[in-house]
Amino acid sequence: MKKAICLLSGGLDSATCLFVARAEKYETVALSIEYGQRHHRELTAARVLTKELRVRHYFAALSMPWGGSALLDGHIALPQNREEEKIPAEIPATYVPGRNSIFLSMAMSCAEAQKAEAIFFGANAIDYSGYPDCRPVYLEAFAGAMLRGTKAGTEGERVEIKTPLLRLSKKDIILLGLKLKVPYEKTWSCYKGESKPCGVCDACLLRAKGFHEAGVPDPLFAAVPNSFSL
Repeated sequence: MKKAICLLSGGLDSATCLFVARAEKYETVALSIEYGQRHHRELTAARVLTKELRVRHYFAALSMPWGGSALLDGHIALPQNREEEKIPAEIPATYVPGRNSIFLSMAMSCAEAQKAEAIFFGANAIDYSGYPDCRPVYLEAFAGAMLRGTKAGTEGERVEIKTPLLRLSKKDIILLGLKLKVPYEKTWSCYKGESKPCGVCDACLLRAKGFHEAGVPDPLFAAVPNSFSL
């Protein structure tokens, strides 16, 4: 059976990506990365997902003591209540310098070691927070670098970076996930690690917009009482 490494944060997009890989008949291996982020709610969600699916799950840890992001430094305010049209147009304080390059490099290392044919990555260039390392031009360039800078690539055993959600709206991602029976009540998107989603950060706003446009309630709210909804 073909094998894939799935970068899994525990959020809505990465969970959907994991289920897409399984639907495409890959033997899936999840990789989650602790990089000094504000909270571990997403990582806890990732652990719950893979435990129920009985998927092999690697956890890697690294330190980014230089900060530079609201997701790393509690002294930097999280953007709140941004207008919808500004979310993809402005690079927000939640951008983590170089994060996706680091994550994809670690996933490529894992893929080489595990002899996997593919990496599944839940990048999205439609309903997203404006991060430059989620854009097609970046992903194409990174894939080219990895082709030339890895043993697998130089020996003709290319590891494909698959981004099945790249050109889907959040609505379409959610509809796809519901079709694949993704348990969205067990995912976490909010940038804050509190007892319930804050409802005002970019991640909450994009998630709420997606479920609203899909015409279905977010099951997370049933799992987390007194949560907001759009």
